[in-house]
Amino acid sequence: MVTASELRNGKCRHLETGLTDAEIKDRLAAVDGWALQDGKVVKSYGFNNYYQTLAFVNAIAYVIHAEDHHPELVVTYNRCVVKFDTHSVNGGRGGISENDFICAAKVDAVFQQAAL
Repeated sequence: MVTASELRNGKCRHLETGLTDAEIKDRLAAVDGWALQDGKVVKSYGFNNYYQTLAFVNAIAYVIHAEDHHPELVVTYNRCVVKFDTHSVNGGRGGISENDFICAAKVDAVFQQAAL
């Protein structure tokens, strides 16, 4: 079983093959609160106000840009929903890859270090 620590320490790379259903299930168990929704790995984060929400968005933008694997973000006053999938896998049809879980673990680490 893969751990959150292993994922956090991973580096994204170009992938052409997505994960199997069993591999997705294994990795979902490693990243607390993430779920598979509409073909994406998704988690919602809550905040006290818009400033904290935007600070989180900027912090994860910095971390995730270094991985060159960018999420879909839905930002409201006190919530940010983060959605990952990988467009390059499965012959360009997209799917879930190891990169999605590496980034999910890194986003969780940013949230855990936030001073709320």
